[in-house]
Amino acid sequence: MIELSPAQRRELRASAHHLNPVVSIAGNGLTPAVMQEIERSLQAHELIKIKVHGVERNDREMLMHEVCNALEAAPVQHIGTILVVWRKRREEERPSGAAATKLTGDKRPSKAKSARVFAANARRSALMREAAERRRKAPRGAKPGGSGRNR
Repeated sequence: MIELSPAQRRELRASAHHLNPVVSIAGNGLTPAVMQEIERSLQAHELIKIKVHGVERNDREMLMHEVCNALEAAPVQHIGTILVVWRKRREEERPSGAAATKLTGDKRPSKAKSARVFAANARRSALMREAAERRRKAPRGAKPGGSGRNR
């Protein structure tokens, strides 16, 4: 479990004020699936709120310490049924070389593909500008693409 100084804790509490809970612990308790979700949330956000349903205060305190010990996180605040937990984002291990390209598909587009994409976006933008201009010049109440008569 990470220990925070009072100043760090105060700053994190202020940052967490506007957050909504991202994980809920309910009747089944702290299951492996809930722990995995807390792990993913900490990796994505670093600072999270956890909502605990139907558990007494002392048990909530124990849950918070259990989560922090298991995930090497820091307890920030326990207020009511909300637990605030922080952990610095961990570096993800990525394979390197050709294996990385095969596994992740993380291949940079060629210059030719980039040029095609740029040209397609430019054409799309020009068409959207033309359509907006036609709508702006159309008489009031006219339907797009219609001749103005009822069908």
